[in-house]
Amino acid sequence: MKAWAKQDSFELGTNIKAWLFTILRNEFYSQMRKRGREVQDSDGIFTEQLSVHPAQYGSLDLQDFRKALEKLPDDQREAIILVGASGFSYEEAAEICGCAVGTIKSRVSRARTRLQELLEIEGEVDYGPDAIATQVTSNKFA
Repeated sequence: MKAWAKQDSFELGTNIKAWLFTILRNEFYSQMRKRGREVQDSDGIFTEQLSVHPAQYGSLDLQDFRKALEKLPDDQREAIILVGASGFSYEEAAEICGCAVGTIKSRVSRARTRLQELLEIEGEVDYGPDAIATQVTSNKFA
């Protein structure tokens, strides 16, 4: 079927056996690569262990972040967006804002601290799924 579909790529006067063999060899390699990525799970044990954390929490976290960002003073909000979200260096952000580099660093630092306070973030454990969601999706009930 592959040879039939690709018959327009065959050049008259060349070896048809070699052309067909190349198609078969390429198909064999493709199947071997595919098998390397697949997992045999005929009894469904592996599938039962797969889980995905609920997406709605990410959406809610983003809404909370936007509300907290709006509560920042304009100068801090501008600095954190330029450096944190837009990827500008402190020097570039200082040039955009028309102030000293130290001023931008201070604004970003104060904005980060204030966002942590507003979002009640104390450490790395506050990022990602909560303990209940982790238990549910890992099938480990206490």
